[in-house]
Amino acid sequence: MRDITVFSGGAHPRLAADICSHLGTRPHPARVTRFANDCLEVQLPANCRERDVFIIQPLVPPVQENLVELLLMLDAARGASAARTTVVMPHYAYARSDKKDAPRISIGGRLVADLLVTAGADRVLTMALHSPQVHGFFSVPVDHLHALRELAAYFRRYDLSGTVVVSPDLGYAKQAAAFARLLGVGVAMGAKQRLSDDRVVIGSVIGDVAGRDVIVVDDEIARGTTVLELLDRLRELGAGSVRVACTHGLFAAGAVERIGGRPEVEEIVCTDTVPLPEAGPGSGLHVLSVAPAFAEAMRRIHDGESVSALFDAP
Repeated sequence: MRDITVFSGGAHPRLAADICSHLGTRPHPARVTRFANDCLEVQLPANCRERDVFIIQPLVPPVQENLVELLLMLDAARGASAARTTVVMPHYAYARSDKKDAPRISIGGRLVADLLVTAGADRVLTMALHSPQVHGFFSVPVDHLHALRELAAYFRRYDLSGTVVVSPDLGYAKQAAAFARLLGVGVAMGAKQRLSDDRVVIGSVIGDVAGRDVIVVDDEIARGTTVLELLDRLRELGAGSVRVACTHGLFAAGAVERIGGRPEVEEIVCTDTVPLPEAGPGSGLHVLSVAPAFAEAMRRIHDGESVSALFDAP
């Protein structure tokens, strides 16, 4: 069997180290040189020839910088005769650009998928894509993990009688329903309309939330505008305490403080798919590790075993 070699980009070295710790190997950080004309050069510091290569690099801010670094790492691995190269991309930022909903706009999710394959990706391992159709943008195999089991295991510590899971919009309703089944509770969802990147309106909540404790679950939280709008509707409908959960905690523009500062919010739970900003004291942020899930998926890919047990809908 071919040896496994893991390279990490500069986007999230801590997660790469944690994944490799569970794999029983060590990551090889790529050497990145920036020239006077602002161009980048990448050198992979370990042998790739006929190896099973994994490159760990989430697309997180600065997204364009990390994307180019990933493309150069793929090109370097292909040029070094890697037997197979798998992109381990815990967060795919361009997944939100998945449709043409205005005239003359780009569909970045498809374009970046093509770029990754052209640069040398033979396989992609990712988590919680923003929408299911993004999977089809890739012309190579994609293993699509989710963090619902990790989140459910965390929330089972609480008394969930009288609790309901709420999705902020209909687009995440299927995943929210699966999460609710794992917890054995009911599900509700918001009717959301996005007016711009930082402005949303939730006109109503479909389902019974009055007098019930709520777990709000979504795939990612960036500025937090959707969650804050949903909190307003939940308060108007007489919901009780609120816990907020997501897979990708981007938390831009002070989102942790703004969400955690609401009196009804008891805690915010996310995973470590992206590097997390420093949260102030009393923010109530709790971070779950997805390193074991990624390490097991990588082991199964390397050994030619099924990965479906890790990402099939519960």
